[in-house]
Amino acid sequence: MKLVIGAAAVAVAVAVAAWALWPRDHGRHRSGGEPRPPVTASSTAGMAGEALFNQKCAVCHGLQAAGSPQGPPLVHRYYEPGHHSDMSFVLAVRRGVRAHHWRFGNMPPVPGVSDADIQAIVAYVRALQRAKGIF
Repeated sequence: MKLVIGAAAVAVAVAVAAWALWPRDHGRHRSGGEPRPPVTASSTAGMAGEALFNQKCAVCHGLQAAGSPQGPPLVHRYYEPGHHSDMSFVLAVRRGVRAHHWRFGNMPPVPGVSDADIQAIVAYVRALQRAKGIF
């Protein structure tokens, strides 16, 4: 019994260490290591992301992700890539998310948003964050 508990503790410790040490790309580089071209609000990807954001997200998160009485600003240090990865945005859209930084209540899943739409929205939000010096 002690051996099983000890082995489980070691497995958990290894998993936590691997997670903590795993390199985080945060969308800054491609798998080959070369830098990605920047996405700006005026780039084609940025404009697509802005249009989608305004259609699907702005009602709660405000224009230019500045927040509203219904939802928090995404252009905020809480949402920088080291704290909320791009995948956290994907999961929030797909599954919803419990309120944890703000008192706006839980975010429900957002229906009718494709993976490509989410990528464009996240690129737009990241461009806004970069422009504000968040990362």
